[in-house]
Amino acid sequence: MLAPPFWITLGATSIAFHLWLVFTGLVSNLVSRPLHMALALPWVMLWSSSGRRPDALAWVTCVLGVAACIWVAWNQAALGDQYGILSGHLQTVIAVVLLYCAIDMARRSVGWPMPGLTLLALLYGLFGEYVPGEFGHPPLPLASFLGTLTIAEGGLWGSLTGVSVSIVAIFVIFGAVLNAGQAGAGFMNIAAVAAGRLTAGAAKVSVIASALFGSISGSASANVASTGAITLPAMIRLGYPRSLAAAVEAVASSGGQIMPPLMGAGAFVMVELAGVPYEHIMLAALLPALLYFFAVWVGINAFARRYDLPRLPESERPSLRTALISTGFFLVPFSVLLWGMFVAGFTPQYAACLGILAAAALLVTDEQLRIDRRAIAARLSHAAISSGQQIGMIAAIIICASIIIGVLAITGLGVKITSVILSGSHGLLWPAVLLTALACLLLGMEVPTTAAYVICVSVAGPALTELGLGTLQAHLFVFWFALLSTITPPVCGAVFIAAGMVGENWLKVAFKAMALGLGLYLIPLGMISSPALIALAGSPVAALLAMIKVGLAVTLVSYGVIAPGPVMKRLLLAAAGMLILLYPSP
Repeated sequence: MLAPPFWITLGATSIAFHLWLVFTGLVSNLVSRPLHMALALPWVMLWSSSGRRPDALAWVTCVLGVAACIWVAWNQAALGDQYGILSGHLQTVIAVVLLYCAIDMARRSVGWPMPGLTLLALLYGLFGEYVPGEFGHPPLPLASFLGTLTIAEGGLWGSLTGVSVSIVAIFVIFGAVLNAGQAGAGFMNIAAVAAGRLTAGAAKVSVIASALFGSISGSASANVASTGAITLPAMIRLGYPRSLAAAVEAVASSGGQIMPPLMGAGAFVMVELAGVPYEHIMLAALLPALLYFFAVWVGINAFARRYDLPRLPESERPSLRTALISTGFFLVPFSVLLWGMFVAGFTPQYAACLGILAAAALLVTDEQLRIDRRAIAARLSHAAISSGQQIGMIAAIIICASIIIGVLAITGLGVKITSVILSGSHGLLWPAVLLTALACLLLGMEVPTTAAYVICVSVAGPALTELGLGTLQAHLFVFWFALLSTITPPVCGAVFIAAGMVGENWLKVAFKAMALGLGLYLIPLGMISSPALIALAGSPVAALLAMIKVGLAVTLVSYGVIAPGPVMKRLLLAAAGMLILLYPSP
């Protein structure tokens, strides 16, 4: 394993490169995107937090992949004149190396399912001409097919990878720098002060802390591991059932991927795929995200009627002074970010760069306002390594998904699947919505949320918009349902992690998580029946009224499912909630 200074230097280089792209202006896509992949490759292939040595194949793949990426960047001017057609055996070898590296990066990052889908897509592109019927496609010359995917601004270097380079990486750095400092302590302290004294206070502290932390981490797993390390022992110590404690943390942490500003990189991918400005997406996603955490809060209150869930002891609640000081560690960078976007009118990535500088300045001290050189060096090292590692993982997912999107575009398969959805739903909106939701759930069990969203919206999004949904409405609906697999068996990553942390059977945790996370299943349906819910920017009054309507519906369903009482009463509450939820409103 390479010495830590190498990784600190590589992480710092990755930070400097992506900041430089924002501050210096236009750089050719066939330079910035291959170099982005080149910087990601060592983190995916060679890095191991446990110190495990990489195997020989990892070294070979990394070296060849970095060399191929640099070759593309170095020859970008000449490649631009080839219009995506390979020339000579060397270019064919480079194309194959790049595709192999992209698939292996995803395999090492998230397992086999996503690379498996990518291999199927490539096989379809190569041999789909032999598929009979409407799902076949005309013959594709090998030089053109591989070239479009590897030396043109499509496939590996398409617009989706561009989002990873120019926006996602910047916000990942922003979150990593915040997490390297005292922002996490600030989240926990303000949550403890705000909710610790309430009934089931320890659980509600988890909800608030996860909402705040998740808004910058954008990862359910990272959220569970970080906030759960503090909230889970507190809940267990206060007598919470282990299955409930783990369920609270899993559900609250999953909300990080729908909570602005990061949304697990989904918001930035949505910018490209939906063609909607980031600010509009953030505002559209805000009320549904708040409703989700409100639904979790309501579910906790309902569980509190079953169990005696105590408040957080006063001895475990920080003083108001400590909470206010620690709050500044995330409030100042967030304020700079929001000022840059909404007051100064900068692009989201430029505003995030300013936020990064503000967060980096705060790394010189802690919540006790002490300055320690060793602590500063440790925080900077943590920020560099965390940035490089997270940029690498997200790049692996997005670059691999870009191959699938490229094949869909080259072969026209996406249009054909869209027509199947339209015919299968007989041109009716709700059957198409339910078919899409099922596809999102099934695909989300196999691939990460962002990848599941990208693939599903590419094939189902056009069908939903053709049936009358707005573009942003369709994209948010698909993104929410792509998240279902974090708490829905049989594959539920956030539940597995939380259950392991408390030593509880994961199925018990999953059933309680599904009850607490009802908002994840219901609120997307509310976006369909009440489009005003996501229209905060244009019609704030109508949006707030829609929020009240959906909030009432979710409350009734939650109490019907969770709270104790006669079965008939609970069924009536749940039915009334569903009627209110699905009743169409402008």
